[in-house]
Amino acid sequence: QVQLVESGGGLVQPGGSLRLSCAASGSIRNIYAMGWYRQAPGKQRELVAEITSGGSTHYVDSVKGRFTISRDNAKNTVDLQMNSLKAEDTAIYYCRLRAADYTYYWGQGTQVTVSS
Repeated sequence: QVQLVESGGGLVQPGGSLRLSCAASGSIRNIYAMGWYRQAPGKQRELVAEITSGGSTHYVDSVKGRFTISRDNAKNTVDLQMNSLKAEDTAIYYCRLRAADYTYYWGQGTQVTVSS
């Protein structure tokens, strides 16, 4: 059993910054990648950013240059630094862990609201 706990969401003004953190615990073996997804009201969940155990990163085009994903393999944590936030970044952000055997685990989600 793997548990993912997110933290760091909240309300921020446009142009502001937030840092999301996700900690994985439990029976963790062979993590391939950890990442962040988001789901806005009425929209499908989408990948925001992902980082592999080797450090390769992938970002959705809309956040490139504004968001940075980082990972601590020893601590099984993944962070998402979000800068220059826009109203369209408002969503529930979910942490996801992908194991080497293609098993996926999800966190409960944390709300990010960008509004003046």
